[in-house]
Amino acid sequence: MASPDTMHVSLPQIAKLIDHSLLHPTMTDAQIYEGLQIAKKHNVGAACVKPYSVPVAKEVLADSSVLVCAVIGFPHGNSTTAIKVAEAQEAVEAGADEIDMVVNVGKVLGHDWEYVTNEIRQINEAVVKDRRAVLKVIFENDYLSETHIEHLCRICSVLSVAFVKTSTGYGFVKQPSGLYTYKGATPAHLKLMRDSVGPQVQIKAAGGVRTLDDVLYVMSLGVTRIGATATEEILAEAVKRGISNTPTLVEVNVPGSDKA
Repeated sequence: MASPDTMHVSLPQIAKLIDHSLLHPTMTDAQIYEGLQIAKKHNVGAACVKPYSVPVAKEVLADSSVLVCAVIGFPHGNSTTAIKVAEAQEAVEAGADEIDMVVNVGKVLGHDWEYVTNEIRQINEAVVKDRRAVLKVIFENDYLSETHIEHLCRICSVLSVAFVKTSTGYGFVKQPSGLYTYKGATPAHLKLMRDSVGPQVQIKAAGGVRTLDDVLYVMSLGVTRIGATATEEILAEAVKRGISNTPTLVEVNVPGSDKA
């Protein structure tokens, strides 16, 4: 039996945990196409793309089990609810299997929970209509307190969204030095989210999950999907560590306290 600091895991299991992220604002069509080929090659869980890339993603991934995930209101969540709903509907019509939406952070910080709840409800209803897609709700935890995160988890549980997600990877916060950076998916926030959502809601960790040790550790915390740009590096390290297509016993190392 595996001890608390070990787990059995396979290479396909790790791959299916990954949403291969193709969201950097400077990515060209050629780079996005190349990224989709990587997602297909490794048979990851999903390729996460901006809305205009959904048709090409659907085409490239058509003969694979890789899902197409589109982001809306990305990365700052400031569009009107009507625009977010329309954006989500258009992405689903174009073939998206999953939608990652960003909450209106200002409304969360202002405790306008009625607005926040109604927005998530409308988008979730639009996405899951006829069971065509599922919704992941991005909190952008770097901007929020634990109380905000707990309240968002309760809202998402009541509305039965598919996933809650830590961050976009682009929620940069000004530091005392004047530089902007982010922490992303921290262990403390992941544990808080797991404790605060209902059992039917899954957790996606995004932002700062860059190594195999990061992946194994967030898995041990109950995360079932991660957003990653370092997909090939993570899977190469898994092979190097002896992880194969059959479940392999591996150590779970705790990464630095500043990230998950």
